Amino acid sequence: MPNELQSLSDLYQKRLFRIPDYQRGYAWRHEQLVDFWEDLVNLQEGRQHYTGLLSLKYVNQDDENFRRGDSWLLKKGYKSFHVVDGQQRLTTFSILIYELLSFVKNLACNKNKGEEEIFLEYDSLKEISEKYILQTRPPDHIVKTYIFEYETDNPSARYLKHKVFMEPHGNTVVETYYTKNLKYAKTFFAENISATYKVEGLPGLEKLYRKLTLFFMFNLHEIQDDYDVFVAFETMNNRGKKLTNLELLKNRLIYLTTLFDETRLDEINREQLRKNINNAWKEVYYQLGRNQNSALSDDDFLRAHWITYFRYSRKRGDDYIHFLLNKFSAKKVFERTTFVIQLMNGADFLPAFEPMDDDEDVEEIMETETVNIDKLDPIEIIDYVNSLKDMAEHWYFSFFPRDAGSNLSNDEKDWIEKLNRIGIGYFRPIVVAALITAKRTTKEDRINLLTAIERFIFLAFRVGNFNASYKSSEYYNKARGLLQGTVELREITDDLNDTVDATMNNLVSNFISRTDRRFKAGGGFYAWRDLKYFLFEYEHELAAKMNLNKVVDWTMFSRVERDKVTIEHILPQTPNNWYWKNQFRQFNEEEIKLLSNSLGNLLPLAQSINASLQNESFQEKKTPSSDKRRGYSNGSHSEIEVAAEEDWNAQKILKRGLMLLNFMNKRWCLKLTDEQKTALLNIDFVNDGRVVGPELSKEAPK
Repeated sequence: MPNELQSLSDLYQKRLFRIPDYQRGYAWRHEQLVDFWEDLVNLQEGRQHYTGLLSLKYVNQDDENFRRGDSWLLKKGYKSFHVVDGQQRLTTFSILIYELLSFVKNLACNKNKGEEEIFLEYDSLKEISEKYILQTRPPDHIVKTYIFEYETDNPSARYLKHKVFMEPHGNTVVETYYTKNLKYAKTFFAENISATYKVEGLPGLEKLYRKLTLFFMFNLHEIQDDYDVFVAFETMNNRGKKLTNLELLKNRLIYLTTLFDETRLDEINREQLRKNINNAWKEVYYQLGRNQNSALSDDDFLRAHWITYFRYSRKRGDDYIHFLLNKFSAKKVFERTTFVIQLMNGADFLPAFEPMDDDEDVEEIMETETVNIDKLDPIEIIDYVNSLKDMAEHWYFSFFPRDAGSNLSNDEKDWIEKLNRIGIGYFRPIVVAALITAKRTTKEDRINLLTAIERFIFLAFRVGNFNASYKSSEYYNKARGLLQGTVELREITDDLNDTVDATMNNLVSNFISRTDRRFKAGGGFYAWRDLKYFLFEYEHELAAKMNLNKVVDWTMFSRVERDKVTIEHILPQTPNNWYWKNQFRQFNEEEIKLLSNSLGNLLPLAQSINASLQNESFQEKKTPSSDKRRGYSNGSHSEIEVAAEEDWNAQKILKRGLMLLNFMNKRWCLKLTDEQKTALLNIDFVNDGRVVGPELSKEAPK
């Protein structure tokens, strides 16, 4: 098992590098590319740079993964290898060397020259390209064999060849989160090579080429068999290159296929089982990286699947992967095992789930549970990986429903988007289960479920501020029951609504008490975390009611920067303008602060505006006299509604606040009484019958 330090020039001596199907796509982003580039440009002449470990597994011609198009190079003495560890660095090197060759080839001084006539140092571009990028099979040169590439049916394979290495093609290239990273790396290196040439000319590029190929050193480790691939992956995970749990599990399952004897898994079935595993992970990796702008978490997906596949009991941290690795272990192939796990009562969040900012800490009570796991059968692996594969696309649609096409109705897409806006929390597994079982349910039943989930989240968590893990175990197991056919969709919907209705008094009481605390802290409804979601839903109500063509855009509500001008205080928090001082002259400073932060005074803006204009009069806010900003009359649906008022005073704030709480009652079937609505608004002094004094003089000092 060779283990030695080699330069890239040495590594690329008669080797073909293939990214196997159990690897994800190219994950390096700007930070990693900058580090790589700076290591290169800052490397002193004659010094070596240790790049890291490169683990390769030899692929012989009898291996089912052997590429027939490689055979002609093998006859010339080449060997084909799977890259077990080092994919990101080799991909980066390949892109950089290609961009370097491309830039030099396109220099004006090289116009009309063939690649064999253009040199970097003492190597022609033809020699460099054939060594590091591509060779064609003589004499016809029809067969093209890349020195480094992905397995053929990986979306990144076509993208690397046709969009990075610019091989002409006539077919569609699928773009994913990982291909976007390939594209960015290509642009990054092209720009930096160009900048280097402007300063240092061709000698600068030759220096880059020399350092890159001769002085970037890898510690080469050649793996002999599947067992050693398993060991290599475990080692990688323990030496700082943290693998995702999905990667660990894939490696474990492939390893297990080598352990079953012929009586339990003959060679034909063994090959098919490995294909099933590969195909499942291929689909999972595609779906997780399908959106170019946002890759989905491996571990979130794996944990959610575990919740719906195995009976759930509350565990902390990553105990689910310990369960899976014990379930699918070498020992389990040969004997029955007993697995002791730790349990806890208390908060339990999926990695991607966000608890409420002001949640109280929950006491953790540790317990233990013994789980007996029967001897593993190959069919269990087949069933498990097929289930993972089946879930992957629906998992993706639960994040990006608009990509589902005819698989989802428009109403279903709308409700799933609402759930993602409000924060779907632990309900994503049950939503995915509903999508998977769509053939045995109706559209109406699915919409009713989604509606009930949204109501539950809004009332229990956003209004009542119940702990984020409230009822999680129950609904995790209902997701499993839905998939197994032991629980009906309508049963879950009814349970969600009944649960909320049964806790209505508690959640209303919590809402009032926490709103009081927010007012005492100086924020009022403006400090309510879910104000934007609530006002956005009111926008939808107005859009339907007014039949306006304005598009209600969530980005204007979800924008995190400059929040103070995303949600407008109609009556400013510090009203220095004469109009506001005069209009609210009967109230003291503390009362004006309460009015300013009361629900009826808060207005979503269609776009950010200059903070210096927030103190303008109501008339100026409605219809500005200058071009400095647009007014309410041209803004959001809520702004247009407010712009219909002649003036803005305390009575209008109270009236609008009550109207919004009435909407809340109607929209989520909340049961706020008139007394509770008044208590929530915290401005009952508006109707205390006080005498309003004479108008203030406009000349009065501010």
